[in-house]
Amino acid sequence: MGEETGSSVGRENQNTKNESTQEDSGVKYYTRKEVQVHNMGKDTWLIIHDKVYDITSFMEEHPGGEEVLLEQAGADATESFEDVGHSTDAREMLQQYYIGELHMDDRKKESKKEVYITTSKDSRSWSTWFIPAIAAVLVGIMYRYYTLEHKSS
Repeated sequence: MGEETGSSVGRENQNTKNESTQEDSGVKYYTRKEVQVHNMGKDTWLIIHDKVYDITSFMEEHPGGEEVLLEQAGADATESFEDVGHSTDAREMLQQYYIGELHMDDRKKESKKEVYITTSKDSRSWSTWFIPAIAAVLVGIMYRYYTLEHKSS
């Protein structure tokens, strides 16, 4: 009897991994496979920045037409969304279609961009004034040269 309970708990845990999960915070997590199923006009989900949106009711209202949304339906539309350059209003409007997050296991690993930070104040301060100073001196020399040349002609 004790073994039955243990095996049924094991089966429950296994099933939970295959279905969308919900953390204590109330956020629902979806796998890519779950999102991919919602790829039709009457049932359309998108992933944008690892967030899942059910945009089915927005399809007919989309200013760019529903075809562009259908092309991305059931998939990660982050790149397309950003390439278009949506307004702040569009980004705020997107929030009303939010239904959950992409499961951590399905998120793309972002390549770490190398960031170079200069901590020395000396190198930063001299470059701030040195380059404009050189440019000013060159402009002054050129001005002098051309004004003197034109006077002598």
